[in-house]
Amino acid sequence: MVSMEKPLLRAVGAISGTSMDAIDVALVETDGKHQVRPLGGRAYPYPAPLREALRAVIADAARAQHEPMPDLEAAVTAAFAAAIRACLDELEVDPTSVDLVGFHGQTVFHRPEQRFTRQLGDGQALAQILGIPVIYRFRHADVAAGGQGAPFVPLYHAALAAGLAQPLMVLNLGGVANVTYLDGGTIIAFDTGPASALIDDAMQRHFGRDYDENGEIAASGAVNASVLATLLDNPFFAAQPPKSLDRNDFHRRATIVETLTPQDQIATLTAFTVAATARALDHVPKKPLRWLVTGGGRRNAAMMRGFAAALGAPVEPVETVGWNGDLLEAECFGYLAARSRLGLPLSLPTTTGVPAPMPGGEYCPAPRPVTTV
Repeated sequence: MVSMEKPLLRAVGAISGTSMDAIDVALVETDGKHQVRPLGGRAYPYPAPLREALRAVIADAARAQHEPMPDLEAAVTAAFAAAIRACLDELEVDPTSVDLVGFHGQTVFHRPEQRFTRQLGDGQALAQILGIPVIYRFRHADVAAGGQGAPFVPLYHAALAAGLAQPLMVLNLGGVANVTYLDGGTIIAFDTGPASALIDDAMQRHFGRDYDENGEIAASGAVNASVLATLLDNPFFAAQPPKSLDRNDFHRRATIVETLTPQDQIATLTAFTVAATARALDHVPKKPLRWLVTGGGRRNAAMMRGFAAALGAPVEPVETVGWNGDLLEAECFGYLAARSRLGLPLSLPTTTGVPAPMPGGEYCPAPRPVTTV
């Protein structure tokens, strides 16, 4: 823990989510508490061979959990370094003006019931490459203490939403969906089920595309009610939060959709995301006045129409209130880096199930400049 010599820290956040569509990089100025000012950011695709190597690891749970992968971890670290450098260059920001980098890395295995989570990425190597101090391993202390290790964005949502009418639900649609319920000092968060992971994988299998652009394939298919009911017959949805998921937790059960046409598979999996999200209402104290949607899924028109019909309240992209849905998670890890450096909690009992408000993250100092005489 440190005391800040200036009121605001300038921090970069960098993350690639479970969908692995890109490395997102964002810059914020923050006191790590209530003040936060986003300063922009960008998304940078993984090099295709690296993305495929990561997909192969994630698909093999035993390998993802146990196998040392120094070369792959070095490649992930180098890809993040390149993305951060490119972002600072495009934003015309001098790297020496940046106080911290919040480096999430790439999650390849997440099993909180085993008190284990793994994100590839070497924080000390990144600090060495960039010459900027790095905070990484954000989730490990939470998981080690018995928390779910996710979701980790709720405290950032709370900081951004302080002036908005509440109760409010923020829905994040990546590979997995999660929600943050905000009502004054009440912050509740949990994963709700699949978001885009099942849909994206089916799109790749059947159409050779990474995702269902604008929900057009879903709109061309028909939802199979029987298959949908089978997908929803899962104890996860009735389980009390906090609760979290690995990207592939629903894949085995979801093979039932393969009896359907490709278009009907996409329609049914999209309806599954909507129905699973609606089950979140069983686990919050009051009906939200409004839902704000972030993550790539907010661009899926078929999915957003489904939410509007199922959730019983206005459902809007976060841009409606001036947030950037493409950069929110990256901004968050810049914000959390500042909190980590101050020794403040990153997670709460009501967000991850950790026994007490939990600080986290590991600090990697930047190398000292070499001086010559």
